Amino acid sequence: MAASPSESETLLTPSEVAALFRVDPKTVTRWAKSGKLSSIRTLGGHRRYHEVEVRDLLNGIPVQGTVD
Repeated sequence: MAASPSESETLLTPSEVAALFRVDPKTVTRWAKSGKLSSIRTLGGHRRYHEVEVRDLLNGIPVQGTVD
């Protein structure tokens, strides 16, 4: 059985996203809380970000995210 797109999509940690934007990881968390970037939560409560969405934001494409 093939994996669905959501299962095979690459997820990034706040530190990885922060490194791409050259900001502090806390800034990435604030972006997620404000809805600028959507995130998912792991079972341990940590945030993870969809790489595709992060790359779009990096390229200046607005993201229609939800706040969790």
